Amino acid sequence: MSKNEQMANLDTAIFAGGCFWCMVSPFDSLPGIKKVISGYTGGHVPNPTYEQVCKGMTGHTEAVEITYNPEVMPYEKLLDYYWQVTDPTDASGQFQDRGDNYRPVIFYNSDAQKEAAEKSRAALQNSGRFDKPIVTKIEPAKPFYPAEDYHQDFYKKNPLRYSLEESGGREEFIKKHWQK
Repeated sequence: MSKNEQMANLDTAIFAGGCFWCMVSPFDSLPGIKKVISGYTGGHVPNPTYEQVCKGMTGHTEAVEITYNPEVMPYEKLLDYYWQVTDPTDASGQFQDRGDNYRPVIFYNSDAQKEAAEKSRAALQNSGRFDKPIVTKIEPAKPFYPAEDYHQDFYKKNPLRYSLEESGGREEFIKKHWQK
């Protein structure tokens, strides 16, 4: 199979769930994942910078764009992983990261992704796993702007700083709600 044929079989998923540094690692090594890019989406300012997004004036949220092979890793399975690395009951940010630029959102690229995300969210709500409502938004994808190079693969480039970021409550939350 040629490289073009391989690329034609790929799709993208865009998820926001707090600091994008913490959203890369959980997806990066899954089977069928070709790349995970940190970036910004959902706002109204073209080509925003990290500083602009942090100030909260762009409407963007930090997110990851995942390029994947749906024959190996179906979108529904990516959604299962997404729920397990975010707090779907907190609309005001994630863990120690607060504000709209850290809000949890599933950005869909097609009607099929929208339908799968809504079905997955409803199943999680009905599961009784959480005492609070599931508030993660499901929104149409807008342009995705890759973050600056120093943000890409941050967990690999800066493992100590990443571990400090990760210790802000995410790991404990995951253990409490998913590792039973």
